[in-house]
Amino acid sequence: MIVYRIIPRYPTKHLFRVTLAIDQPDPEGQRLSMPAWIPGSYMIRDFAKNIISINALCDGEPVALAKLDKQTWRAAPVSGALVVEYEVYAWDLSVRGAYLDTTRGFFNGTSMFLQVAGQEHMPSLVHMEKPAGEECASWKLATSMRAVSVDQSGFGSHAADSYADLIDHPVEMGHFQELEFAVDDVPHRMTFSGKCHFDKNRVSRDLQRICTYHARFFGELPIKSYLFLIMASGDGYGGLEHMDSTSLLCKRDDLPSLGMGETTAGYIKFLGLCSHEYFHLWNVKRIRPEVFKQADLSREVYTELLWAFEGITSYYDDLALVRSGCIEPKKYLELLARTITRVMRSSGRLKQTVAESSFDAWTRFYQQDENAPNVIISYYSKGALVAFGLDMQLRESTREQRSLDDFMRKLWEEHGKKDKGVTEGALEQLANAVAGTDLAEFFARAVHDTQELPLEEWLASVGIGYQLRPARNQEDWGGVRDESGEVEPKPVLGARYRQQGDLVELAQVFDGGSAQEAGLAAGDRLIAIDGLQATAKNLDTLIGQFDPGAKVQVHAFRRDELMSFSLCIQAAPRDTCELWFLPQEKCTPSQLARRRNWLNEK
Repeated sequence: MIVYRIIPRYPTKHLFRVTLAIDQPDPEGQRLSMPAWIPGSYMIRDFAKNIISINALCDGEPVALAKLDKQTWRAAPVSGALVVEYEVYAWDLSVRGAYLDTTRGFFNGTSMFLQVAGQEHMPSLVHMEKPAGEECASWKLATSMRAVSVDQSGFGSHAADSYADLIDHPVEMGHFQELEFAVDDVPHRMTFSGKCHFDKNRVSRDLQRICTYHARFFGELPIKSYLFLIMASGDGYGGLEHMDSTSLLCKRDDLPSLGMGETTAGYIKFLGLCSHEYFHLWNVKRIRPEVFKQADLSREVYTELLWAFEGITSYYDDLALVRSGCIEPKKYLELLARTITRVMRSSGRLKQTVAESSFDAWTRFYQQDENAPNVIISYYSKGALVAFGLDMQLRESTREQRSLDDFMRKLWEEHGKKDKGVTEGALEQLANAVAGTDLAEFFARAVHDTQELPLEEWLASVGIGYQLRPARNQEDWGGVRDESGEVEPKPVLGARYRQQGDLVELAQVFDGGSAQEAGLAAGDRLIAIDGLQATAKNLDTLIGQFDPGAKVQVHAFRRDELMSFSLCIQAAPRDTCELWFLPQEKCTPSQLARRRNWLNEK
């Protein structure tokens, strides 16, 4: 057995102390390595960079360690057990790394556990100790890793069956709030770190409904317990899936306050995040691409299937909220409209397919720059719309006898339960089998091409009206159509911007917009428009006083040089989605029946 000891030794310095004991090291010299990426987040992060010191011993005597590359070491041959000691710097608040201070400790195994080459299949024992000091005396520990011998606070010994199992259980320690609920007699636990006050009963009730829905959806819950590790902060968002747990980062104001009446947009966002990561319990963690089953964590692993594993999950995360009764259908329609707007605001949809977006996740989606909206498309957002389209296509092809729900359950039965990886092209073959017909044309258009999706047709099939209108302002992402009438296209800059000191900095410049045509670029800092000082608050007003086609002088700094640009005013494009439920008298019986079935309406 491989044994690790984790000590949060210097919280004020953000340092974990790790001791690794290997009973039977490689007689030719044991190789050790740290992963370069963490499963579920497709970007090279080079976690070894956070190892700030490392040494090796055998029988108390120093052993030479040779560094072979950025993340690999080799110990000199020894005749006994090898002990490796190292310190890890932990100051990453995200769900992907490690964090330590006097209020909280958190880590993923990929940030903490060196991999012992040749012994990846061996079981591990992990001893986790409480940090010293009075401020940490009442700390608790939470993890989904199997407990072997722990005290009432959760500290002690835990075990993992292999290295892959070892790195799939994030660890939270500190002063956190807790709540519990059960789904089909399976215990579910939630911990909340960070200062936050919220309605625990509301969260428990709603999460139980959502998790129960997902378990019913797949027909079984393949776990013995589940753990939500949540960090609430002033401004944060993100999640990472694991086999029996998830790590989440949320904005504390998104949690429901006591006595909250109508469900807020922030709380819906939080519920959607929880729903998304819980759906991954099946889709990604157990139903997964073949290339991820034995993935090499030292380098990139490529697949064109992320549109399905993340896109389908993104489709169901919000759909589950309305199907479980946590939100009203109108609220769901608003979420769907905003997803469409995000896709329509990205001209990259006309240059990159969702299959290409999946494949290039490592270098493009996870490393977005200022030009990202013009050249890439999100396999989350467009993938969700493709999933919606596939759902409608399956219903149409089978005369309402089958849907994407059946496709996912078949995927679970044939791949997830059997631990059989999904190969490139297998999803299309499975969809053909569910549909009882060849869907090659659908996949060619929706997945492997950049032509526009037939959204209006898909939405009409469930009795939903669809239109694209100009945005009212920079914060307008669309939603459910209101009665305020037609939105007149206002003049716009054609860029996203933010206030930086006394100047307005351009964050992104959109293809074909006024700013780009004038020669303005991301990073430029606007001083004045038509001789008047520009701010983030008044920029829309300054631009809006001119008619489309007018020429306006703009002054801006690029680097430290003052420049002048001639801006030709353009009207806002129609890229903001509004949806609405068509009245029953304007729908056919088949449209109404499909809508009821789709939304799980009684």
